[in-house]
Amino acid sequence: MTTTLLRPRPPEADAPWLPVWPASTRPAADGDLTVGGVSLADAAERFGTPVYLVDEDEVRARCRAYRAAFPEAEIHYAAKAFLCRAMAHWVEEEGLGLDVCSRGELELAVTTGFPAEHMVLHGNAKSPDELEAALRLGVGRIVIDGVAEIARIAALVPYGARQRVLLRIAPGIAAGAHPAVRTGTVDQKFGLSSTDGTAQLAIARVLEQPRLELVGLHCHLGSQIDSAKPYLQAVRRMVALMHGTRQAHGVVLPELDLGGGHAIAYRPGEDALDVRALAARVRAELRSACATVDFPEPRLLLEPGRAIAGPAGVALYRVLTVKQNGRHAFVAVDGGMSDNPRPALYGVRYAPRLVGRAASAELRPVQVVGRHCEAGDVLASGVELPADIRPGDLLAVPASGAYQVSMASGYNLVGRPPVVAVTGGTARLLVRRESLADVRSRDVGL
Repeated sequence: MTTTLLRPRPPEADAPWLPVWPASTRPAADGDLTVGGVSLADAAERFGTPVYLVDEDEVRARCRAYRAAFPEAEIHYAAKAFLCRAMAHWVEEEGLGLDVCSRGELELAVTTGFPAEHMVLHGNAKSPDELEAALRLGVGRIVIDGVAEIARIAALVPYGARQRVLLRIAPGIAAGAHPAVRTGTVDQKFGLSSTDGTAQLAIARVLEQPRLELVGLHCHLGSQIDSAKPYLQAVRRMVALMHGTRQAHGVVLPELDLGGGHAIAYRPGEDALDVRALAARVRAELRSACATVDFPEPRLLLEPGRAIAGPAGVALYRVLTVKQNGRHAFVAVDGGMSDNPRPALYGVRYAPRLVGRAASAELRPVQVVGRHCEAGDVLASGVELPADIRPGDLLAVPASGAYQVSMASGYNLVGRPPVVAVTGGTARLLVRRESLADVRSRDVGL
């Protein structure tokens, strides 16, 4: 997403590293930075480290950017990227729905006051409890991921009621930054293949269920997709399947959900998907594909997560040790793969920056590593930091708002970090740090 859709930066804020930071980021005295008007050094001192900051205004601006780019579409924020009560509240206020993948996400949002009818429930292996909760709470749409789910969901729908459903299709398109996040091909666990007749069989079976209302088709191609081309391919293939459904069953499906997966930049110079350009090209492709087969244009649904939450987050760490081993200098911090497993899972690398003090030493390449007992616990390889970096220094990592806290673990029994909202010069705690007491309380003993 380009920053032209968001708040403009001041003319002096033209440093090459700034584009991957929240738009509110400003240089401050003594090498510090402010985000949302809050000093990063002060936030680290107040809340401890590791700590995650989320710029509320950045989240809201990105929600609005999607609404502006796709005014005719229904946008659901993908909760799996990062969810807390405040996040649910922000996206609802900005007019977005919610895409949830578990009973935990569903019930957290509902107890925050988020209307269940504006939610979509996903999952390739939904439990009976999750399906029962979704129907009891009135989830707007359930995405069917396999043929076995059809009868299972129908059996849970109360007599006289109907549940709106989408069918997730694997359209045979390879897209995404890493093999582990390419979900549009036919050789992975998600969806129903459109190439071997499975999808067509599922469509027929749903249409036979009087308690299910098939409102459309869904596809999600992958993650960190920085080009519009795969989405245009998906539009053509999904419209062809919708047209085939009309021919076979006389049913016109009114909705097409293209999922999410829109790329952001983690380091300066990386490509991000321009959502405004994507909207124009998808809209034109949909119009053309539908006109070719004389099919009514379906309403679009989208599910961005990372592109809303990712650029709004900043992680703060304290340096614990600095040492030279062989050819590499290692800077070890007080977090790592327990709060951010993405580098270990997907080989992602970040652009940490020294904050909180002025540094005049020359830059040198270092490996920024975590505190855990894994050689793969590396946050950033070959990143340039001042040669005089030392224990006690503060490192800030931008683009940390998505798939970090939400994927955090209890590895080495290190508590998960807190999450703090920043806006208008104020910082407030959203999610408290997981304490040793929390860790102990889950262990019921011998």
